[in-house]
Amino acid sequence: MVKAIVGANWGDEGKGKITDMLAEQSDIIVRYQGGSNAGHTIINDYGKFALHLLPSGVFYNHTTSVIANGVALNIPYLIKELNSLKERNVPEPKILVSDRAQILMPYHVDFDAYEEERLGGKSFGSTKSGIAPFYSDKYAKIGFQVSELFDETSLREKVDRVVAYKNILLEHLYHKPLLNADEIFELMLSYREMIKPYVADVSKFLNEAIKEGKNILFEGQLGALKDTDHGIYPMVTSSSTLASYAAVGAGIPAREIKDVITVVKAYSSAVGAGAFVSEIFGDEADELRRRGGDGGEFGATTGRPRRMGWFDAVATRYGCKMQGATEVALTVLDVLGYLDEIPMCVGYEIDGEVTTDFPTTYKLEKAKPVLKTMPGWKCDIRGITKYEDLPENCRNYIEEIERLIETPITMVSNGPKRSDIIYRNK
Repeated sequence: MVKAIVGANWGDEGKGKITDMLAEQSDIIVRYQGGSNAGHTIINDYGKFALHLLPSGVFYNHTTSVIANGVALNIPYLIKELNSLKERNVPEPKILVSDRAQILMPYHVDFDAYEEERLGGKSFGSTKSGIAPFYSDKYAKIGFQVSELFDETSLREKVDRVVAYKNILLEHLYHKPLLNADEIFELMLSYREMIKPYVADVSKFLNEAIKEGKNILFEGQLGALKDTDHGIYPMVTSSSTLASYAAVGAGIPAREIKDVITVVKAYSSAVGAGAFVSEIFGDEADELRRRGGDGGEFGATTGRPRRMGWFDAVATRYGCKMQGATEVALTVLDVLGYLDEIPMCVGYEIDGEVTTDFPTTYKLEKAKPVLKTMPGWKCDIRGITKYEDLPENCRNYIEEIERLIETPITMVSNGPKRSDIIYRNK
C-alpha cells in the first residue's frame, strides 16, 4: 500500500508527529520534494528532534528511508543530520539517496541571501536555505545531479561553465565575491565521497517494493498553500507540495498512491510572508503562540515566531481538495482548551461579496475573514484516547471542521507525544 502524508495549509500542521506514527507501520518512508528549508518536529523515546532532510522514519530499525529525485539535496547537511542522530544514540538508519537527486550547493544559499537583500522590503520571506536558486538552476539545466559526481571529466567542464555564468551575476547584479571553479570542483569531489555509500536507483527500488506489496509512505514538506502552482504565489516555496507530485518526485506511477492523509491544524499558523486571512495579532496572538505546539509556535528551521490565526475553513477545504485528501489528521486540538469561545473563518469577504472559494493572490490580499464562533470546552483533553470521551463542545468543533472541509477526520491529535492520538472510525 502506498500512502502520502501532506499538509493542507502553510506548513507547520504537525506532520512530523503523524508521519512518525504512520512510519511505524511502514517499510519505506520517502521524502520527494523540498530541502532543508522546513523541519518536522518529532518527540519520541530518544528525545525531541527537528528533522529537515531525513524522512521521519529514521527512528525505526525495520524501515528504509529514501531521499528521492525531487529533493534539494544538501549533502553536508544530510551527513550532519545523520551524525546528530548517532550522537543521541539513535541506531544508524538505512538510507538510500536517488542518483537523480540534484545537489544544493553553498552558492545557492548565498544567492538566496543576496536576492532577499536586493529585494529589501519586497522580499519573499525566504528561509535563506538556497531553495529558490536551487530549483531555478535545476529547471535552467545548470544544476548538478548526484550521478554527475561520478564522471569527473564532464563534471569539471560543467563546473567551469556554471561558475562563469554565476560570476557574471555576482559581479554585475549583486556586487559580491566571485566563485572559484577549482574550489567548487574539489568541493563536489568531497561531496561524492560523503554521499557514495547511500546512492541508489531509487525509482527502481520503489517500483520493485510496490510489486512486493511493501508499505510505502511518502512524506511531503510544507503544505498546499505553499505549492508553486496552486499556492499563494509568489509567496510560495519553489517545489510542488502536493501529494500528486510524489509520483514525479520519486519516479513511481501516479495510480499507485492509494491514500492521502492530509494534516490539518485546529487553528492556523504560518512562517514567512504572504496573505493570511484569519491572522490575529497582539495579545490574542501571543497567547495562542505561547500555548501552541510543544514549547510554543516557532519555526523548526528558522526559530522565527509563527504568525497565528484562527482555523480557516476556506483555505483548508481548498488545501484538502488540491491534495486529493482521502482522510484528515487534525492536530494540536488540545491547545484550544483555554478559550471560552473559538472563532473560525468560514468565508472571505472580497469587495463586499462573501465567497467560500479560495481565490488567487491578488484577491486574497483584499479578503477579510467572515468569522463564526463555537463554544469552547474549557478543559485539558490530553490523555483522552476515545473520541466519545471528549467534551461535547470539543466534538462539535471537530465535526464542524469536518463538515466545512468536506473530508473525513480519522485521527485527532491531542498532545505532542506519539501516544496522544484518538482514532476515529468513519
